[in-house]
Amino acid sequence: MWLYLAVLVGLYYLVRWHRERQVVSHLRDKYVFITGCDSGFGNLLARQLDMRGMRVLAACLTEKGAEQLRAQTSDRLETVTLDVTKTESISAAAQWVKERVGDRGLWGLVNNAGISVPSAPNQWLTKQDFVTILDVNLLGMIEVTLSLLPLVRKARGRVVNVSSALGRVSITGGGYCISKYGVEAFSDSLRRELSYFGVKVALIEPGFFKTAVTSPKILSKTAKDVWERASSEVKQIYGEKFLASYMKLTERIEGRLTHDLSLVTDCMEHALTACHPRTRYSAGWDAKLLYLPMSYMPTFLVDAILTWGFTRPAKAV
Repeated sequence: MWLYLAVLVGLYYLVRWHRERQVVSHLRDKYVFITGCDSGFGNLLARQLDMRGMRVLAACLTEKGAEQLRAQTSDRLETVTLDVTKTESISAAAQWVKERVGDRGLWGLVNNAGISVPSAPNQWLTKQDFVTILDVNLLGMIEVTLSLLPLVRKARGRVVNVSSALGRVSITGGGYCISKYGVEAFSDSLRRELSYFGVKVALIEPGFFKTAVTSPKILSKTAKDVWERASSEVKQIYGEKFLASYMKLTERIEGRLTHDLSLVTDCMEHALTACHPRTRYSAGWDAKLLYLPMSYMPTFLVDAILTWGFTRPAKAV
């Protein structure tokens, strides 16, 4: 019995491996629009796809980021400045894309732009702190997607949304995890809806990688700024000892970061170029071996794991 089961499992993975190696034809004629190309995953993916000969349309938040990217790539790659929190900027970028792709449509849309701060215990934050992240990571992504969907449908192309392992397990307060849970939900509904039109939707769920989003310096500074403007009641409830422990934990993130960003961009590239892309890609061993399994564990067990050994607030009961 176990032998038959092993054979079936082996055949499954063999067929899966064969299917995932099949590549879409005429890649050099296909356009891909990527947001958040100033640095990190978006920047590397733009260069990676450009080297493969695809027609990359890279959106950067700043002109400086766009100039640096153009200096590192071929003449095929074109850039546009885009602020995903501004409707007028999204509309202008969508029109810019339409003028370039023409009747061919847009083969790939990669929603990569994102921020992670301000993040801190929820009681330290204000509504605006949540709005700041949601505007970029979720609402901005939705508006970009809706603006470009007609072009993606025309090409029967791909939508690739960058979520996070923290879109499966919420480990910190603030808008980041909330936004990534939202990306997961939006992508699931979009995938089912667009399947009728030959469009595939994939989710990238990275673990902790060394990018601006996970910069310990930025995370620590933001947490300290949030603490300093918190009410006296909140400061009394949590106490300076809790703050010191929280800051130390934030600073220790550096040692847990994966430096090889290609583990993520290779997943993005596969989602764009494979005939049979996956629905979800978990990038990084921490995502595969820690956060993904935790997302299936009983809630009480996950709660215990995430709070074990952490300093309790001063007024904890």
